[in-house]
Formats: sequence, C-alpha cells, structure tokens
Amino acid sequence: MKISDIFAKKEVTLSFEVFPPKTEVSYLSVEEATERIAAIGPDFMSVTYGAGGGTSQHTASIARDLQEKYGTPVLAHLTCVSSDRAHVQNMIRTYRDLGIENIMALRGDIPEGGRTVFDYDHASDLIREIRASGGGFCIGGACYPEGHVECPSQAEDIRHLKEKVDAGCDFLTTQMFFDNSTLYSFLYRIREAGIKVPVVAGIMPITTVSQVERSVKLSGATIPQRFRTMVDRFGSDPAKMKQAGIIYATEQIIDLIANGVGHIHVYTMNKPEIAAGIRSSLSEIWK
Repeated sequence: MKISDIFAKKEVTLSFEVFPPKTEVSYLSVEEATERIAAIGPDFMSVTYGAGGGTSQHTASIARDLQEKYGTPVLAHLTCVSSDRAHVQNMIRTYRDLGIENIMALRGDIPEGGRTVFDYDHASDLIREIRASGGGFCIGGACYPEGHVECPSQAEDIRHLKEKVDAGCDFLTTQMFFDNSTLYSFLYRIREAGIKVPVVAGIMPITTVSQVERSVKLSGATIPQRFRTMVDRFGSDPAKMKQAGIIYATEQIIDLIANGVGHIHVYTMNKPEIAAGIRSSLSEIWK
C-alpha cells in the first residue's frame, strides 16, 4: 500500500524505522528484531540504506519480508550521493520487482575523505529519477526542523526543500528533534513557502547517555533543558534512562497529536522494547 493512501485514510499513524545489518553474521538478530517490531502492527515500517549502497541487498530483503511475511507496508530507503546512476537504476528496478511501492529518497552522507561519484548532487536529483522511472512509486523525502547542518541558513534550506517537493516528493519525514515548538515553527515556515505535502514527525527515543552526543552531532538538534535534566538525573542508571527516554518520546508524540501533527515515525534503533513501550502508551490514541 502506498503511504500517501494510508495518510489519506488515517489522521493518526504510527510507523517505525529499522536498519539492515552490515554483515551476514548479524542478519539473524536484525531479522528477529524486525519481526518483533512488525508484530506491533505499525501503519508502515521504513528500512534504511547504508552509505554507498553497502547494505542494499539486506535493505531489499528485509523490505520484501516485511511485506510478504508480515503484511506490513514498507518504505525502502535509497541514497544516491555515493552511488552511480547504474546502481540507483538497478535498485529502483529491484524495488519495483519486489512490489515495493514506497521509496525514501535521500542524498545520504558524504563519505569521509570526500566524494568519488558525482552522478547526483542533491536528493531532488534522485526524486526526479525515481519519478521518471514510471514505477508509480510514492516518494518520501527528508526535512530538517532546525535546518540541515550543511546549510548556512534555514531560509535556504527551505528553498531546497521546496525543490524536492516540486521534483515529485509526496511527503516529508523530519530529522529528530526534542522540542516540539521547533517543529511547530518549522511547519509554519514551510507552509508559508508553499510546501503543502504531509509532514511526518521523526521521533528518536534517547535511552542511553551515549546516544545524546551522537544524535546531536548527526542532526544538529537543540537539546532543551528539560531533556538535559532528565539525562543528568537518570543517565547513570541504564534501566531508568531507558524508561525515562521512552516516556519523554511518548510525551512528545502525545503533544504532537494533540496539536494536529498526527503522523509519527519512531527511530527504533532496532530495539523492539522501545517500539512496544511507545505503542503501549498510545494504545487508546493510536487505533
């Protein structure tokens, strides 16, 4: 099922992200985690894609299993910055042949040491190619409530975002954020810029202290004082920190839904207990 059709039918949706293994050795553990998350019954699940297509085979396999074995609609990621056009076209054909209807089109991270392939400069280039493929895909794109870390201003970032949408992007999913007011301000600004497609709020439950620094480095997200206080109080106790992180993320989600942001995507880090904890807390809100 296309994600755009899911959004048209439901005001509130809950979806989860998983990432494929980097090695064959870890495939079984990731497969088990994915199965447990799918059993929760999300509206859809996304499967990420390693830099340069390094996990492309596993991405496709997990996406296929989610649809065929568990009946879960799937959003398969595809990045382009470290891939040549032949590889990207091959992946588009692979997804189409597997019956995958949704692609998350991303530029991807530039590898350390610089770029070696220059077929694509921006996610908008990839979106145009997917749209031109004739596969009838529903295409998602990324957006950044606080601006992309490589962009000099949010205004410029929003201009680039409009280019993605104009290229054929059907919906957007946000990078992680920890202060909902940041998202509300961002939504106002992009609507004023003429971006009208659905926006999915990406929520990252922070359940360990080590995640904090890593998440901020990757996303550039601002950490509110309330969040810092939580980490200071519970960070030295893994069990308490995990519970506090799930509760914080759940409170974010409830506030978002109450304020009309009904499509929620949780970055699970392949941890079924995180997905289950959030799903349990939203049992009456998300049906």
